[in-house]
Amino acid sequence: MTRVRFLLIVITCLINSILSLSAQETKADIEWFCNAKLGLFVHWGLYSQTAGLWNGIPSKGGEHFMLYERIHLKDYAKIADDFNPVDFDAERWVKTAKAAGMKYIVITAKHHDGFAIYNSKCSDYNIVKRTHFKRDPIKELSVACKKEGIKLGLYYSLGRDWEDPDVPTDWPQKAGRSNTWDFPDEDAKVLSRYIERKVKPQLKELLTNYGEIAMLWFDTPELVTKQQSREIRELIHSLQTHCLINSRIGNGQGDYDIIEQQLMEKIKRTPWEACLTMGKNWGNNRFDTIYKSPEMIIRNFVDIVSKGGNMLLNVGPTGKGLFPKESVHTFNGLYAWLKVNGEAIYGTHPWKTYGENLTPTAEENTSKTPFHDAEYDGIPKGNTSDLRFTSKDNFVYVFARSIQERSFVIKSIDNTDKIKKVTLLGSRLHVGFKHVTNGLQISVPTFSTEQIPVYVFRIEFKK
Repeated sequence: MTRVRFLLIVITCLINSILSLSAQETKADIEWFCNAKLGLFVHWGLYSQTAGLWNGIPSKGGEHFMLYERIHLKDYAKIADDFNPVDFDAERWVKTAKAAGMKYIVITAKHHDGFAIYNSKCSDYNIVKRTHFKRDPIKELSVACKKEGIKLGLYYSLGRDWEDPDVPTDWPQKAGRSNTWDFPDEDAKVLSRYIERKVKPQLKELLTNYGEIAMLWFDTPELVTKQQSREIRELIHSLQTHCLINSRIGNGQGDYDIIEQQLMEKIKRTPWEACLTMGKNWGNNRFDTIYKSPEMIIRNFVDIVSKGGNMLLNVGPTGKGLFPKESVHTFNGLYAWLKVNGEAIYGTHPWKTYGENLTPTAEENTSKTPFHDAEYDGIPKGNTSDLRFTSKDNFVYVFARSIQERSFVIKSIDNTDKIKKVTLLGSRLHVGFKHVTNGLQISVPTFSTEQIPVYVFRIEFKK
């Protein structure tokens, strides 16, 4: 064997070893993500200060109001003079999320308005240099997350930036989401200039200055090319090999898929996440006072997990840095429910079917209204009595959602399935069960509880 050939074999083996190790690391990171099930989404920026009001009247478009109201950059930037979130407490945020059962937090490092909620050296359009606050929330959150054992993820608006002159868009039509009132010549915009001048430098900052970043949560790839998506992915992994990337990096380069403000219609066995709002808007809005009930949030959560996904539940802090008072019931509801039923959620997998209806009229999973990325909600609004399932080891967990009946039948279990035991999580009461013609009948014990009416029965099968 020649020396050259020997060296080529050694190099090839080293490359294969590195690729194999990288694949194993990615698999472990994906496994963690799939077991985590629940994260907190935080939309926070200049729009949090105005909270749905502009020039004394309600603004259109929620946190996208700069676009919908065609506000010039010089005027929008003046919001920073008033944005001083003196009540922001990173540790309080993280502890609230942790207590509610959330395993990771994703915060808007830079939203569509281009304003960074961290100390960016490559763009002075940020919270440290433009506001009286002068603090770096991402730095404080990274410290708090590490202390509490919560993973930190960062949202970054990729294909929209209304502060930069070189960002064209094409949805729902040409220039449909571009800043054309400050930068009217859409054809003169060169996306690559923006990516090289702002995107890549800011991603380097975020992946270098804040410790471990569990995921980069991109939004709106718009006109980003496949080559640009690849380059961004390579940049990320050159700095942090364990950082997961969502599908909105574009062009099939993400590690997990995203659906927004709707539920999946079937089991999806590749990694995915549904991001949902507690109220109507993503960012804080003074006119958004009706939040989903804890029961509705948990119904949605269970549906998502039964189909193999994670729920990323959004909160919009105020301009002072506080979670809105309407969110307290949601956090408390998740805490109380997961304290009893968490074993049926964490580390579970979809069963052979995600669920069954107990009423003749099935509940639809998606809204028929057209998608609108500022304000849209395709989540079912009813509390239909039905079942959802997850599985782990030798158990199947049956989520009886909003049931009124004293017994129900699981049609997906027949008399060939040997049942060892059925228990109701959080209760020592006996649960009766028997095989019947059309499935397995479960008797609901009579018990007094203030628990949210999504009850979990654990079925243990004989080995």
